[in-house]
Amino acid sequence: MQRICVFCGSRPGAKSAYREAAIALGTLMAAKGYGLVYGGASVGLMGAVADAVLAKGGEVIGVIPESLVARELAHGGLSELYVVRTMHERKALMAERSDAFIALPGGFGTFEELFEVVTWAQLGIHRKPVGLLDVAGYYGPLQAMLRHGVEEGFVPESHEGLCLFGSTPEELIGRMETFQPPDLGRKWVTPSEL
Repeated sequence: MQRICVFCGSRPGAKSAYREAAIALGTLMAAKGYGLVYGGASVGLMGAVADAVLAKGGEVIGVIPESLVARELAHGGLSELYVVRTMHERKALMAERSDAFIALPGGFGTFEELFEVVTWAQLGIHRKPVGLLDVAGYYGPLQAMLRHGVEEGFVPESHEGLCLFGSTPEELIGRMETFQPPDLGRKWVTPSEL
């Protein structure tokens, strides 16, 4: 891994632990020499993780659509800032420039970005690690939902390993550094198996 794409909220969230985790993640990434690729904003958890990487001399690449430059307050001090036309272009460029993905707490946008890269991994489009930083139990319900999907037969059990969970940046990045893509086997069932 050289660069990690971080998905996270443009809001700070209700708990100070979320911002503290964003800062800790950015600090650790810079200490380990990992560049940050993210949504390009200067506010919320997005700004906190970017500022933490920059404070330690790390590389930060932001990607933001034209329509969000003013609303998400594009960060003015990044190593590189790409302004693109659409959200689709944003996500494609972020994925292209990254070797791994981490989701910090966030809302609908974070969920959508996370599930897209997990789906791409499931379909074999990439073999990059995808991690969720479970700050203050934020992703506990999602982890339970993934398990429920396995139990109900909608997610193959081997695919559950596409999502790596960690409660601290050190734990999560450690798991990502040793990640071996699971054997995905066959995702689809045949008519005779219905």
